Amino acid sequence: MTALQKPRPAAAAPSLGPCPVIETSHLTLRPHRLADADAMAQSLNDWRVTRMLSRVPMPYDKQDACDWLNRTGAGVTRDWHLAITAGDDVHIGMVALELRHGQWHLGYWLNRFYWGKGLMSEATAAAVDRFFRRMPEVDLYSGAFADNGASLKIQDKLGFTLTRCADLYSLSRNAMAPHIETRLTQDAFQRARSL
Repeated sequence: MTALQKPRPAAAAPSLGPCPVIETSHLTLRPHRLADADAMAQSLNDWRVTRMLSRVPMPYDKQDACDWLNRTGAGVTRDWHLAITAGDDVHIGMVALELRHGQWHLGYWLNRFYWGKGLMSEATAAAVDRFFRRMPEVDLYSGAFADNGASLKIQDKLGFTLTRCADLYSLSRNAMAPHIETRLTQDAFQRARSL
């Protein structure tokens, strides 16, 4: 590099802005609070929930929830971690939009007593819609362990397409497991919503 050449500044990672509050027909998605720790611990200490997540330990207790809430509440990430609540403001799950390795990823989980009611489809659709309003030209990535058919069905409804299958380490399983990786564009999401 000559004396006249200046190094190019690194490109800033895109930001979604502050975590919003999103209202749907049956749900409110909102930023997390420390008061959510008990409900999170109860949900995530359930093997049927946690075994489908790659980065959550088992067992999971209130201190694990408090540690996570303190980290995410400190505002050090550009991510959205939306608490799912249904009418009474009690935390029943989460939808996350996270920047990982330069790509935006959708993740989610729901307390098992709320499964099978269409709530996760409603929550993820609302969060993805808000994401694409902020980031219309950005692809969104997700995935699920191969034995999680319900999650893959949600992604299919949103318009995600399969990109590959690879093994992924699961902290709760303490093992590698087959993982289906998916990708979504705004156009594919709009097409899926119009069906």
